[in-house]
Amino acid sequence: MSYQQYGISPQLVERIKLKMKNPAVKDRIKNLINGLSKQHLQDPGVVRRLVHNASGILGERLTSVQEDSIVRFVIAQKIDPNNTFHLIRLWGMFR
Repeated sequence: MSYQQYGISPQLVERIKLKMKNPAVKDRIKNLINGLSKQHLQDPGVVRRLVHNASGILGERLTSVQEDSIVRFVIAQKIDPNNTFHLIRLWGMFR
């Protein structure tokens, strides 16, 4: 299922992809998500905190509706950060 079906705009995704090309920003985001498990990414409170912190690092001001959409999207993907297939699938979604 596409992120657009969750109300996440392609323009937001493109801005974030561009900002992630900055090595300093990329390292800060990598440190933020380092050590996360599938259980963490299924907990709405944890995901909301991650989205909030990541948006601060990226300098993106998200509305509560955008934040809710991203949280719902992340939880629906059932991401296991230790499963290479999951990571490849996500990478393919945002290429």
